[in-house]
Formats: sequence, structure tokens, C-alpha cells
Amino acid sequence: MDGERISGDEDAAVGGIAADRLRSIIERVERLEEERKALAGDIKDIFTEAKSAGFDVKVIRQIIRLRKQEPAEVEEQETLLDIYRRALGM
Repeated sequence: MDGERISGDEDAAVGGIAADRLRSIIERVERLEEERKALAGDIKDIFTEAKSAGFDVKVIRQIIRLRKQEPAEVEEQETLLDIYRRALGM
């Protein structure tokens, strides 16, 4: 009986590594990577739709980036942009 238990333990932990846990982690990451790939494709399709509707995709990306920031951070960047433009005579 003890021999069976040791053999079973070796399957679960090979070289001190819990093989089942490791396999589970790897498989979860793989599933999430597939989901991310599918989502990236969906986002690309939306940008294609926006472009075909006459929107500037580059500007849409900038707006999305701005919406992720705090309002104070956006204001600071806009102020600096204005100062730099004036410094360059733009």
C-alpha cells in the first residue's frame, strides 16, 4: 500500500513540482491568451468599421487613451502641449 501511495505522490509532484497545479495554470493562461486574441480581432474589426464610416482611427485611439487618464493628468498634458507649441511658434 505504501508503494502505491508513493507512486501516486510522484505523479502529483515530480521533482518537487505539483504537476496538476502547473498544468492547470498553463492551461488557464493559454485559454486567456486565446480570448485576448479573439478580443484583439474584435477591436480591429471595430476600428475598420470606424474607418469605413469616415472616422480617423488615430484620433479615436488618442481619445481612448485620454479617457483612461485622470482629468488632472489630461489637463497637465494639454497645458504642456500648448506651452511646447508656443515655444516652437506653432
